[in-house]
Amino acid sequence: MILQVLLDLDYKSWLIGLFLFLLLIDIIRNKNPPRFPPGPRPLPFVGNIFTGLDFKSIDKLAEEYGEVFSLRLGSEKAVFISGYKMVKEALITQLDSFVDRPVLPLFHKIFRGLGVGLSSGYLWKMQRKFANTHLRHFGEAKKNLELSIQQESVFLCQAFKDEKGAFNPLFYLNNAVSNIISALVFGHRFEYHDERFLNILRLDTEAILLAGSAQTQLYNAFPRLFDYLPGPHQKFFANYKTILEFLKDEIRKHQEDFDPLEPRDYIDAYLLEMEKKNSDPEAGFNIETLVITTLDMFEAGTETAATTLRWGLLYMMKYPEIQKQVQEEIDRVIGQSRQPCLSDKPNMPYTEAVVHEIQRAGNVVPLGFPKKASKDTTLGGYFIPKGTTVTTNLSSVLNDKNEWKTPDSFNPGHFLDDQGQFRKREAFLPFSAGRRVCVGESLARMEIFLFFTSLLQHFTFSPGPGVELSLEGQMGFTYAPSPYRMCVNPR
Repeated sequence: MILQVLLDLDYKSWLIGLFLFLLLIDIIRNKNPPRFPPGPRPLPFVGNIFTGLDFKSIDKLAEEYGEVFSLRLGSEKAVFISGYKMVKEALITQLDSFVDRPVLPLFHKIFRGLGVGLSSGYLWKMQRKFANTHLRHFGEAKKNLELSIQQESVFLCQAFKDEKGAFNPLFYLNNAVSNIISALVFGHRFEYHDERFLNILRLDTEAILLAGSAQTQLYNAFPRLFDYLPGPHQKFFANYKTILEFLKDEIRKHQEDFDPLEPRDYIDAYLLEMEKKNSDPEAGFNIETLVITTLDMFEAGTETAATTLRWGLLYMMKYPEIQKQVQEEIDRVIGQSRQPCLSDKPNMPYTEAVVHEIQRAGNVVPLGFPKKASKDTTLGGYFIPKGTTVTTNLSSVLNDKNEWKTPDSFNPGHFLDDQGQFRKREAFLPFSAGRRVCVGESLARMEIFLFFTSLLQHFTFSPGPGVELSLEGQMGFTYAPSPYRMCVNPR
C-alpha cells in the first residue's frame, strides 16, 4: 500500500519529500546539547553563514545574546566569548580548557596542522618548546635582539629620510620588522629594495587582507564546493604557494652548506634537531614541518609589530600634541646623541603609555585565532562540548567599558597613574593570554618600543598634502590602518 502511494507521487512531490527528509536530518544532526550557548537562529543546511564574522559584528551579537554565544557555520558550531572577565575565565582561569586548534579548512590547506601556530597536542608542545628555546638562543648569540633592532632602526630612519615627499610607510615598516625575525630564522636581513623579498611581503599583506573577506570565510563552511569555484580564496592560496616556495628555497640553501657543529640560525638548529628526533616522528621534526614553522615565524614576527607601528604613526599624525609630548620625553631622557635602548623604558612613562595605547586602540588582532575546547567545559553557566571551536573576542577586552575610562578614544592616560607613572593593566591582552599566548610577544614588545621611539627621535610626522586621515581600519585577518601617505620632517 505504502509502496503504491510512493510510486504514484509526481516529480514535484518527490522533491518536496526529499527536502523535508533532509531538513529533518539537518535539525536532528545539528540539535544543540542542553545548556549550549544561545545565538541567532540558523538557516537550514547553511547555518549562520550570512552573519558577519568581523569583530564589530561579533560585538553587536554579544550585546544581544550575551558574552558567551554561538553561531552555526555550515554544519560546524562555534562559540564566541567577549568581555574581559569571561575571556580571562576562558584563557587564564581554565588554563587547559581551550589549548587545541580546530581544523579551519582555509588555513588547514596551507598549514596542515603543522608548525607552532596551528598545531595541537604533543606536536604543538614540542614545536613550541623548540621555538622558544632557539629563538632566545640566537637572539643572545647576536649580542641580544636589542642591538639587532637598533641597527635596523638606522636603516629604517635612513630610508624615511631619503623620501622627498609624501609616501606610504607600509613596506618600509614591514621590511624593517621582518628583518629582525629574518636574521634569527634565515641568518640574514633583506635590503629594502630587494624586489623578490618585497614581492613576498606584498603577497603576504594581500593574503592577510583576503583572509578576512566574507567570501573567503565561506570557504571554511563549504570547502569541497569552493575548491571548484573562483573567488578571493583562490588568490589567497596562490599567494601562499609563492611564499612557501620562497621559504623552501631558503631552506635548500641552508641544507647545501649545513654544518651540524656550527648551527648559524633557527633553520640550521632545526635541521640538527631533525637528526636527533628521527626516532620520535610524533614530535614532527621534518622538512614539511620546518617549512610551515618558518612561515609561522616569518608571519608572526612581521605582521603584528609592523601593523602596530603603522597605527602608531597614524595616531601621532592625528594627535600632534601627543606626538610632541613623546618627543619632549625622548629629548629629555635620551637626547639626540645616542639611540634609544630598553633600559630607557622605566624613565619614559609617557612614551610607554602611548605605545600601550597604540596597541589597545589599534586592536590589531581583534579576534585572535580560534581555539578548540580540549574537553567538555562549562563557561558562564553554558556547556561547551569537547571539540567545539571557540573564539575569544580580544577586541571586546581592549574596549571593555568596565575596564577602560574612555575605550572609544585614544587616551594614553589609560596607562598612567595619578603621579604620571606608567601602570600595567590586566585587561591589556593584545597578544591573547594563557598557553596560546603569542610566541613572539616579547620580541614584538621590544620592536614596537625601539622602532617607535627611534622614529620619533629623528622625525616629526604629518599627513601628506590634502590627506584627510581616517582611523577606520581595514578588516582582514588582522585589523590594519587604511593605506595612508605621510611626510617626515627631520628633527
